[in-house]
Amino acid sequence: MGHNPSYIASSADYDFKILDKAYANTGKLYAKLKLAVENNKCISDNCEYELTRIKHLDEAPQLSLSFLQTILSELEVIDDSNYDPNNNYRYTIAYSILKGRPGFSKTDGYDVNLNLLEDGTQNIVFTGPGFEGDDLVINDAALSSLRNSGTSIVATTPDINKDMLRLLTEVNIFSSSDIGEDGKLLPNAKIREEFVLYGNNGVPLYEIIDLGDNKGRNILQYDLDKIERVATPYINAEVAGLLSSEQEAVAAWNVYLSKGTSVEEDDQMVQNANAASSSWSYETDLPLSQDKKVLFEKKYKEYFMNNYLKQFTTNQLPTVTADAAVFDLAEAKKAKAQKLMQDNNL
Repeated sequence: MGHNPSYIASSADYDFKILDKAYANTGKLYAKLKLAVENNKCISDNCEYELTRIKHLDEAPQLSLSFLQTILSELEVIDDSNYDPNNNYRYTIAYSILKGRPGFSKTDGYDVNLNLLEDGTQNIVFTGPGFEGDDLVINDAALSSLRNSGTSIVATTPDINKDMLRLLTEVNIFSSSDIGEDGKLLPNAKIREEFVLYGNNGVPLYEIIDLGDNKGRNILQYDLDKIERVATPYINAEVAGLLSSEQEAVAAWNVYLSKGTSVEEDDQMVQNANAASSSWSYETDLPLSQDKKVLFEKKYKEYFMNNYLKQFTTNQLPTVTADAAVFDLAEAKKAKAQKLMQDNNL
């Protein structure tokens, strides 16, 4: 909108006067209820209705402030770089209204109303063109109930990249000496020797890579099956923790796991990193079925193995200095052929 001259020249009204409108007539109502009680002219037995309404009105201002603060706290995850846009889009509009963002003003047709209900609860109602006639209504008691059950109106996406960096130190394939005081792997960390593949003669099995110009070098080969067997229980425990909050698991699936992308690709996509046609729905896929839980575990393991462990099993130089030297490929092939002939008495 910053490049739209007509928008820059216009005057937008962002003052929704949420509290002013909500309490516009409460003073008169409060006085009326107090007089009814004092003059014993209540419409209910023992003035029960009137005393309850007075109590609600006394408590309402603090409740309103807490309610608005809670809504903002719930919705501010929308600003997270890894926020899952598959969340209900109406909450993003509501957040934009509350934050006074361009295009979501009263001038643009949006409005917010806070209603004090007779039962003592409060509703906030968001209206405007983006809601397509289906106003967004949030009740403070319903919101509190959700929060007390560990559920949010929008899902926070777990930072699984941060979690996987931590998981690297826990999968029991690195030595404790490779883990720094900050709990992170040291830059020169290497997978433990027991996971290196050896031949029957006790010599490491190397793979030769072509460096070009007829030059090559040895790199270590690892027992990938063994590494996976050792790491799997730790990965499964991590997955179990994620699935304890299925709402967040859906967000992790949509943003990171579904498409099988790399860490770099996820970083580049930021908020566009949603699973599109393969996404899971917060409305229809929760609670998660067993087959989706199994698929989540499978994809999580693949993401971890491909994006985090693989770097420690790829192009790793031998620990023996002589074996790590660059050599002539033709001579190496000739020596290998001669050894083969000797071993087979040819």
